[in-house]
Amino acid sequence: MNPLYLNIIAIAGLTLYACSTSPGLSNRGLSPCPDKPNCVSSQSSDKSHAITPLTYTGSPDAALKRLVTLVAAQPRTKLITEEDDYLHFEFRSKWFRFVDDVEFWLPKEQPGIIHIRSASRLGYSDLGVNRKRMEQIREVFSTDGK
Repeated sequence: MNPLYLNIIAIAGLTLYACSTSPGLSNRGLSPCPDKPNCVSSQSSDKSHAITPLTYTGSPDAALKRLVTLVAAQPRTKLITEEDDYLHFEFRSKWFRFVDDVEFWLPKEQPGIIHIRSASRLGYSDLGVNRKRMEQIREVFSTDGK
């Protein structure tokens, strides 16, 4: 293969990697959304990324178990991390197999609240897919829990 093409591929790969988001908890909660319209987070103060957290009654353990059951039942979804107060799932798109990271965090200092974050790993716009997904999860979680 032409060395020029190899360099272009390497640069494109590094650029896409650098534009990806990092799931996980920090000392202040979920990772912030990048400056792109492909992420929503209940901890964001930016109106374009902000979304309302989920709420629950009862025990945090029961809320997490309910989330695992309903989210894992979604197509092309894989549970990556399950902790006492945190869940991380990967969602893959049907056609191009793009990965979105979906996270749930139950802060001990805010009983009844589940902070949420959904972000595309690559690209710029997601055409509202992450927001729509989280609102669908909210609807099923709220209905299922009553």
